[in-house]
Amino acid sequence: MKVIVIGGGPAGMMAAIRAAENSAEVILFEKNNRLGKKLSITGKGRCNLTNTAEISEVVKNIQGNGKFLYSSLKNFSTADTINFFESIGLKTKIERGGRVFPKSDNASEVIEVLTKKLFLLNVDLKLNSKVTEIISDGKKILGVEVGGKFFDADAVILATGGKSYPATGSTGDGFIFAKKLGHTVTKIFPALVPLEIEEDFIKNLQGLSLKNVRVTLNSDNKKIQEIFGEMLFTHFGVSGPIILTLSGKVAKLLDEKKFVELVINLKPALTAEQLDARILRDFEKFKRKSAKNALVELLPQKLIPIILDLSFIDEEKKVDEITKTERHRLAEVLQNFSLTVTKTRPIDEAIVTAGGISVKEINPKTMESKIISGLYIVGEVADVDGFTGGFNLQAAWAMGNAAGNSLS
Repeated sequence: MKVIVIGGGPAGMMAAIRAAENSAEVILFEKNNRLGKKLSITGKGRCNLTNTAEISEVVKNIQGNGKFLYSSLKNFSTADTINFFESIGLKTKIERGGRVFPKSDNASEVIEVLTKKLFLLNVDLKLNSKVTEIISDGKKILGVEVGGKFFDADAVILATGGKSYPATGSTGDGFIFAKKLGHTVTKIFPALVPLEIEEDFIKNLQGLSLKNVRVTLNSDNKKIQEIFGEMLFTHFGVSGPIILTLSGKVAKLLDEKKFVELVINLKPALTAEQLDARILRDFEKFKRKSAKNALVELLPQKLIPIILDLSFIDEEKKVDEITKTERHRLAEVLQNFSLTVTKTRPIDEAIVTAGGISVKEINPKTMESKIISGLYIVGEVADVDGFTGGFNLQAAWAMGNAAGNSLS
């Protein structure tokens, strides 16, 4: 059997490996000059391979059509991913939140072991080779066109990625191919992307990281989601783990022209009464100081003038002159620090793409198209996207495994 894989990312490489193990004659076309270009920058260059979570937990963490992956995850679980990489020579380690990384903390080692496996299986790697068209007779796959030359195939595995990080080769080619072949491509949104904030004071907070805060996503005064963890302020707005997790929902709400705000509880471990008592203690300790110098143990320096301004308290006002009403207002702001979201950063800054080829048109067991026989759709080009923590890569490995193993 002749199999062509379009795209040398995680899903494409896994699909090529499995197809070759099943004795298929495999050609992998990659338009970049090397495999795994996007993989090399995942997890800040460390490559968060997968997560130790159970299948049900993985599905929960794949916000875009996680249930579609049940079958492929059953056949290639997170434990299977770890075992696979260990078997091809990659030592792994488990970190906080069940995140799995190479022991070397080096994404390039992941690409090295996968490339070595492809060579051992005699997969024909064609780099700097851009597929310009997938050829079919309207019912089944015939092959592909590359640089004006036709390559025939019994099956084509489409693994071109989404539209995020286009410098790595994810430029949306797969969506164009799929549409031409009669597939539905759902609306594309950036996911796992930083957010831009309206308030002017945001630029004064650039570089500030907050841990153990609770952020509530509100839209048109309705609570949409609440999340606890770490976030970061940038010159344009906010980023960091919990912001990236919320960003997919934010993108869709903004597309619907909804008003979107983030309400940050800077002291989520304290009740209103406990926070008031804490402020009183600090005020007692710094009673001869100005307000701006009395909050140094309660807040990071960069936040103090902003929080005082929002509380309508003059930062030079002496602590023993602050009224009970002002103190209560300060506590209220500390637990309801609101930011107005204007937009997400562009899709080319997103870690993943939400939206893609409709999963209703893909067989969840084999990843074969329900529209064109012999076409298989894997990875981010499909309408599947997850949160940070190794879930997107686990989806890619499982989908690639399902497609490759169905070709024998």
